[in-house]
Amino acid sequence: MTLPDQLTIARVLAVPVVVVLFTWDFANHAYWATLVFALAMATDQVDGWLARRWDQTSAFGSLLDPIADKVLVMAAVVMLVGEGVVPAWMVAAIVAREIAVSGLRLAAMERRVVMAARDLGKLKTWAQAVAVTIGGIAAGGAWSMDVAWWAMLVAVVLTWVSGLDYARVAPSMLRGERA
Repeated sequence: MTLPDQLTIARVLAVPVVVVLFTWDFANHAYWATLVFALAMATDQVDGWLARRWDQTSAFGSLLDPIADKVLVMAAVVMLVGEGVVPAWMVAAIVAREIAVSGLRLAAMERRVVMAARDLGKLKTWAQAVAVTIGGIAAGGAWSMDVAWWAMLVAVVLTWVSGLDYARVAPSMLRGERA
């Protein structure tokens, strides 16, 4: 197992740590949860860079990497609802898009077509990570909840714009054509 794959697995293993830190009521718990979340999300950039640089891309990594991102982000946004930072409808909108795009990817896999990450999808992940980080800092009391709400709204809009982009190219990709 390569170092990039190990970093992806570390991101998955960070999920219960983030959840426990948001849940466990002790001084500055939201800051600690946010720090672990931000460090875990930073591994997404590092593992991709290393895999390309060292020519260690793998089917395992290509499959697990977006799942690790989704699980970590979704767990964190759910915890932010519990912290009273973001409304549940925003989380529902993000989860709905993630399930829809994952369904498209599964349909493509059945046809032996790889739906690679698109630039808007990468931007969406970055926006979600920034919104969760801002939300975690707001949960700790350093920033206004309004700042977190607007950051999450930007993430929701980018999430849906990127989902519509996948839906736009899906028919041709599912026929085996280049998008």
